[in-house]
Amino acid sequence: MNTDKNTIIGFILLAGLFFTYFWYTNKQQTEMAAYKKHFDDSVMMLKAEADKAAALKNPILADTSKLGPKELSNLSDSVKEQFTILENELVKVRFSNKGGQVVGVTLKKYTNLQKQLVQLGDSSSLNYTVNIGDNKTAQINKVIFPVVNILPTKDGLQQLEYVWTTPNGKLIRHLFSLSPNKYNVEWTLQLQGASTLLTNQQINFLWEVHSYQQERTMVYERQMSNVCFSEGNEFDYISSKTTKSFEKPVQWIGLVQQFFSTTIIGKQGFASGKVDWQRRIDSSNGLAIMQSQLQSKVNGDNTSIDLSLYYGPNDFSILKTQAPEMEKMVNLGRDLYSFVRPINKYILMPVFDFIAGFVTNFGWVIFLLTIFIRLITAPLTYSSYLSSAKMKVLKPELDEIKKKLGDDQQGFAMEQMKLFREAGVNPLGGCIPALLQIPIFFALYSFFNSNISLRGQSFLWSHDLSSFDSIATLPFTIPMGFGNHISLFTLLAVITSFLMSIYNMAMTPTQDNPALKYMPYIFPFMLLFIFNGLPSALTWYYTVSNVITLLMQLVIQKVIINHDKILADIEVKRKTPKKKSNWQGKYEQMVEAQKKVQALKDKTKK
Repeated sequence: MNTDKNTIIGFILLAGLFFTYFWYTNKQQTEMAAYKKHFDDSVMMLKAEADKAAALKNPILADTSKLGPKELSNLSDSVKEQFTILENELVKVRFSNKGGQVVGVTLKKYTNLQKQLVQLGDSSSLNYTVNIGDNKTAQINKVIFPVVNILPTKDGLQQLEYVWTTPNGKLIRHLFSLSPNKYNVEWTLQLQGASTLLTNQQINFLWEVHSYQQERTMVYERQMSNVCFSEGNEFDYISSKTTKSFEKPVQWIGLVQQFFSTTIIGKQGFASGKVDWQRRIDSSNGLAIMQSQLQSKVNGDNTSIDLSLYYGPNDFSILKTQAPEMEKMVNLGRDLYSFVRPINKYILMPVFDFIAGFVTNFGWVIFLLTIFIRLITAPLTYSSYLSSAKMKVLKPELDEIKKKLGDDQQGFAMEQMKLFREAGVNPLGGCIPALLQIPIFFALYSFFNSNISLRGQSFLWSHDLSSFDSIATLPFTIPMGFGNHISLFTLLAVITSFLMSIYNMAMTPTQDNPALKYMPYIFPFMLLFIFNGLPSALTWYYTVSNVITLLMQLVIQKVIINHDKILADIEVKRKTPKKKSNWQGKYEQMVEAQKKVQALKDKTKK
């Protein structure tokens, strides 16, 4: 083949063109490979960081600032679900870009019955619907948010941002914030194009929450579960009713377990709503399910809604800082027992916290609290024992009256009342300590059942003062609340109650009414079934209270009270002119009328 100069130059130019083309093509492929590797590495980094709880400093996706709305919308279809974790000293919060929401919270300072860290919110879902164009809607909990940014930390505040541009070019942004030493996650929902995204300028939240067993006894924890909320700035709750429609604006609503709760707080409030809930009745470890529908009105095309999600303990002092009246989720007395709430709030709780400030073991805190309660009730107790001592002094005279009147019960009642009036004795005075125990007992029952500081605290043989203690497990279950275990604190409470009954019976006149005669012995037996499943903190209190009462009785009756002086005082009072009270006069008239009726009946029979 003949080659001239032009041919050679042509081949050289053609080779140069091919070389330049291959070089440029290879450069583009290298850049595309580098970009794809960067993208894949970013996604893989998220997965690894989510598994290792170390995703606080790296973005999930590559830089998407140069992509337009259409590309961002299309990108959401190709991104898989990824997780991000933010944590502080108290909680570890797990987020998902699917729905851009919280999918689980670990409480770092509390463990459950399996000694694992308490998990909340892992079966919850928060959803709302948006219009995305062409008569189409999207459920937000199904959307994969393509843009995820972890913002720079400032003064310990951590922020996570999810962004989605809808097919119709509108922007939805979820911004979550976690502050140091806080249980609540702040959530700001921003909508650009709200008039298009929402129907009638209203956003409809659907929040579903499941709660699971954390405590020792699932049945008891289910009974303690309820839904609490603030409607019209007033606290209320649902315990038995399964559905509640809100007629006034709602400030917050939460699913409450015995010691933990999951709550959503609307900073601007929710205009209306409805809640459905039910306790689980199956054999699973589920406690309750709550579905709440909450509506919020928005103003303007570009708007934001501020919410707060609380996942944490039912601690009175913590809940008080979250929202108005949210501390009432701690049951210190409700409904029929609402009268004990002031006792708990203003007396028992401050004294308990004060003692716990310098005594580390809560069993001894309860011991000292019991002594405090017995001291403040000592004057009434003394008055009661003095009345019992007077009745004991009068017992021989009552026996004589009984012997004289025989089976005439009405006559005996009148003579007994006359004797008590002359001696200045109040026959009901001995009932004061028993009556006083009722509000105190119900106050402490509510207090110990809801006091999370007792949870997991051991004392003597009890491993958890917030639950029953057990020294033996039975192979069967005894009905009427006894259960399948034996509580030693319950046995001690029953035994000391029985000893008190014996002592009190010895100090009172002979009682011929069988119901009243045997009730002091029946009552301790009933306590055996009532107390066996209650918190050991309560049965320990009752035991200590009984022991103190017995000691006080012995000291007052044997040392302080002078029976000879009492008898002398009675003789003086007998000589003092007495004026019948209206009640005594009416009672005597009623007895006289009954005697006349009975006499007439007896005469008719003859």
